[in-house]
Amino acid sequence: MTSHTLNELLAEGVRGRHVLVRSDLNVPLDGSSVTDDGRIRASLPVIRKLVDGGARVLVSAHLGRPKGTPEAKYSLKPAADRLAELATFPVSLAADTVGESARELSAGLADGEVLVLENVRFDARETSKDDAERLAFAQELAALTGENGAYVDDAFGAVHRKHASVYDIATLLPSYQGDLVRTEVEVLQKLTASPERPYVVVLGGSKVSDKLAVIDNLIGKADTLLVGGGMLFTFLAAAGHKVASSLLEEDQIPVVQDYLARAEAAGSRFVVPTDVVAASRFAADAEHEIVAADAIEESAFGASGIGLDIGPESAAAFADQIKGARTVFWNGPMGVFEFEAFAAGTRAVAQALTETSGFTVVGGGDSAAAVRTLGFSDDQFGHISTGGGASLEYLEGKELPGLSVLDR
Repeated sequence: MTSHTLNELLAEGVRGRHVLVRSDLNVPLDGSSVTDDGRIRASLPVIRKLVDGGARVLVSAHLGRPKGTPEAKYSLKPAADRLAELATFPVSLAADTVGESARELSAGLADGEVLVLENVRFDARETSKDDAERLAFAQELAALTGENGAYVDDAFGAVHRKHASVYDIATLLPSYQGDLVRTEVEVLQKLTASPERPYVVVLGGSKVSDKLAVIDNLIGKADTLLVGGGMLFTFLAAAGHKVASSLLEEDQIPVVQDYLARAEAAGSRFVVPTDVVAASRFAADAEHEIVAADAIEESAFGASGIGLDIGPESAAAFADQIKGARTVFWNGPMGVFEFEAFAAGTRAVAQALTETSGFTVVGGGDSAAAVRTLGFSDDQFGHISTGGGASLEYLEGKELPGLSVLDR
C-alpha cells in the first residue's frame, strides 16, 4: 500500500483548484515574535510548488495547546506574518478557521494565492475523542475547498494525532503525502529498517520515561546508545551511584536496569557519562564544577548539588563515537543548553555530527532548537526532523493515524 504523492497531484493539475495543506506552523514565540522559524521554512517548499502550479492554497495548522476556544496568545498571526515575509506570493490570514472570514476569503482566493486559516485547535472538535464531532469539523474544512478540492498532509509533526485536520479530512478529500512528510518517513525508515553501521543513537532530554518505548525498540537495532541530559541520572542510579539532587525517576530504575541487561545480550551498548557538570542550583549563574559521574555528592555542593550537563571527558568520548559512525540519530540535548555554562555537552555533540561522514539526523524540537541556538545551520546536518513526538512514536514502532489514512 502506498500513498499518493504531491507530484501526482501536480501532474493531475491544480490550477484553479483549492488545495488544503496541513502544515506545521507550531513555532516558539516570544510574545508575538517567532524565535525559531525552522518549521515555517520547512513548510514553504510544498506551498510554493502548489502556488507555482496555480492552486488556491488553504493552510491549516495549530499552535500551542488552546482549550478549544480562541486565545490571542495562540493565534497563528505571527507564524502567518513570518510565512508572508519568507514567501514570494500573497499570503493572508483568516480571522477564524471555518467561519465567515474563512469562507469569504477562501471563496475570493485567486490562483497562486495562499490563505492561512486560524488555529485549528480554536475549535474543540479538532481534537475531540468523538468521531462524529471530528468528522463534522473536517467536513467544514473540506467545504472550503469547493467541488474539486484536494488535501495535502505536509505536517509530519502532527501525523501521530487522530485529529480532524490530520486524519478525518483525509477521508473526505482526495489526499496526498507532502514532500516534508515523505522525506521524514524515508529518513525514519533508514533509522529503523536499514541503518548503515556503525549506528549510534544519542539520547538526551529530561526524562527516561519520555524515551522508554524508543529505547526499547532500538535495543538490538542500534550499535551504541549514548545517554545524556537529565535522563542520565536515572542510568547512573541504576548502576548504583548517588546523584545528589539531580533529576531522577526512581520508579524507572528497574526498567533501566532491565534495558542495560538486555542491551548486552542483544549486541547494543549503552554509554553513560563518566563526568558531569554539577551546580549549586538550577540557574544560569550558578556555581558549578566538573565531577566524576559516580561522585556527584562529593562535589562542593554535596547532596544539594544538581547535574546540569555532561562533562568534557564524556563530551569528547561521545564525539569520538559519533565521528566513527555511519548513521547517527540524536534526540534530546545533553544539558541545559539555554544556559551557556551548561551548553558545552550539547555543543560538542552537535559539532561532532557536523564532522562525521555518516548520515546524521537531528530529531525533536529541543535538539533542533539547540543546534540553532548554538549557532549551527540546518545544512550542516543530514536531516533535521520536524517530527517531535511523531518521530519518537514511529521509532517506537507505533502506527501513526495521519500516515495510515493516506495509504491507498
